[in-house]
Amino acid sequence: MILMKYKTVPALPDLSLSAVGFGCWGISGSDVWNQTDDAHSRQTIHQALDQGINFFDVAPIYGKGHAEVILGDALKGKRNEVIIASKCGLRWDDQGQVTNNLTRASILKEIDDSLRRLQTDYLDLYQLHWPDPETPLEETMSTLEALRTQGKIRYIGVSNFSVARTQEAMRYAPVASYQGLYNLLEHNPEHYHSIPLEYRTRDEVLPFCQEHGLAFLPYSPLFQGLLTGTFQASGNFDEHDARAANPKLNGETFLLYYEQVEALKAFAHRLGQPLNQVAINWLIAQDAVTSVISGGQLPEHVDQNVGSVHWELTPEQQQELEALLTPLKEAGHL
Repeated sequence: MILMKYKTVPALPDLSLSAVGFGCWGISGSDVWNQTDDAHSRQTIHQALDQGINFFDVAPIYGKGHAEVILGDALKGKRNEVIIASKCGLRWDDQGQVTNNLTRASILKEIDDSLRRLQTDYLDLYQLHWPDPETPLEETMSTLEALRTQGKIRYIGVSNFSVARTQEAMRYAPVASYQGLYNLLEHNPEHYHSIPLEYRTRDEVLPFCQEHGLAFLPYSPLFQGLLTGTFQASGNFDEHDARAANPKLNGETFLLYYEQVEALKAFAHRLGQPLNQVAINWLIAQDAVTSVISGGQLPEHVDQNVGSVHWELTPEQQQELEALLTPLKEAGHL
């Protein structure tokens, strides 16, 4: 029996998103994530479908097209049962150098490439992956609105935008969703990897999304695996793993987060629940959160994440959980 929860928002009136979604960065291939296997990735997507997950979030930059190819292949025959979200705005060259590009010409190429890789003729949600300060937003949004009119996309979303930039985008075309960094250990993060963030999720973005009826889609809900509670104090991945580039998961800063996770593991143990489910449960319980973009490289990862919808934190437990984060807050990292 499938026990998945589904959420709706005014800006996506005809879509009901699974409270636990599936983020596709983890199926980018072994060049991006250690020990990733394409056959396992397809099995994991099929398990997500079996568990009631209907929201799949991908991007061309994930494996430089690889994740879209794997997702499109795995969803053959299931297109009408799922909600596919992809992105645009990060382009790479033959040397692998990535640039932000939200020009009309670039978007028109990106959408056709994504549709081809995903083996579909439309996307339910098309998101601006990161801002491109060099391109006028009016040009970007008018291009997306034209794609919406053509039927190539159904809804427009933004990711990693400031609230002010989002408001400007909304002057040119409807915006239905916002994707941002948010998890139990990163409430108002100032940077992602080494990229400065021009928004503060909990203080700015969540109230804005609720005010305007937008879907909010938190990425990195398990802090790239740290909130699974399986990391050691050092030596968790090598240079072939994307997480090696995240300063929060390396060096002295990581030790602070690691100590915090040890306290959270003790809390989860007292509850009799896995830490990853505590972290996802904390997100699902928030009205502003629509679908948690949880990743997975193996079918059992999906099972572990979906288990989060089978129980709920009590108000008292939520308060205790927030209190446990005081050391991180006092250190200026929350």
